[in-house]
Amino acid sequence: MKNFLSISPDVQIGKNVEIHPMAIIEENSVIGDNTIIGPFCIIRKGARIGANCKFTAYCEIRENVIIGDNTSFGSRCTISANAKIGKNVVVKYSFVLTDTPNLEKGSIKEVGSIGDGALIGANVTLMPGFSIGKESIIGACSQIRSNIGDKEIWYGNPAKFFKMNE
Repeated sequence: MKNFLSISPDVQIGKNVEIHPMAIIEENSVIGDNTIIGPFCIIRKGARIGANCKFTAYCEIRENVIIGDNTSFGSRCTISANAKIGKNVVVKYSFVLTDTPNLEKGSIKEVGSIGDGALIGANVTLMPGFSIGKESIIGACSQIRSNIGDKEIWYGNPAKFFKMNE
């Protein structure tokens, strides 16, 4: 592995990891084995990324995010601080997991999560405090304003339940 100027010296990097020279990895982050981090990705301090993950380009993984093994992100995805993303999740392009800042206290009030095996279409926004269950599917261009149960399929803006994922 090459020495990149954009990687903090205290980052823990697994075996066979590929980090593009234009990526930034901040302090106290952990990158699992066989993970690929593409150009212009930013991994903020304290993030924990599992093995066999892939970040295409222009992704921002904010502070203390936890991402499970075998999870992939298309380009231009943003995951807010303290979020939890399960294993075997596929997130297409331009996904945003938002939070609600508590402006009076300068802290984050609510953060959502994504369960194992979920599939998130392109241009999806997960609003603050809502979560997507295991093996659920979210259609492209959806805005999630409700908690999504396990194995449910939702789409639309605002997203509405379509059917169960059999």
